[in-house]
Amino acid sequence: MDSNVKLKFESYPEEVALVLYDIRDLIFHVAAQDGVDGLEETLKWGEPSYLSKIGSTVRFDWKVKSPDQYGIYFNCKTSLVATFKELYGDLFVYSGNRAILFEVGQTIPIKELSHCISLSLRYKKIKHLELLGA
Repeated sequence: MDSNVKLKFESYPEEVALVLYDIRDLIFHVAAQDGVDGLEETLKWGEPSYLSKIGSTVRFDWKVKSPDQYGIYFNCKTSLVATFKELYGDLFVYSGNRAILFEVGQTIPIKELSHCISLSLRYKKIKHLELLGA
């Protein structure tokens, strides 16, 4: 784990850190499953971020100003969140065209979130396809 990301995780409340570690593990699992090589873990804008050479960055964070929720962030200049809305409708709570929001303690729809992460990590290869090839 990147040392700066580790420090960031240590700053989260324990309940939040556990969930975000699960999200981190999910991102790496999806990348491995999809053959996305060289996934880079770093901090961008102070948030744990996962960069793919063939895709778009996936970030997540919890913020003190919204202690009951955390978000998974996607590049707002892509069609990713619009595609998620088309595919999954109100299964997720969205923040504009940049994030999926979750309540702390909420059950995460892993299959659907994994698909969203997969689309993001492969975005550069699929951005020309209708609904990103979904």
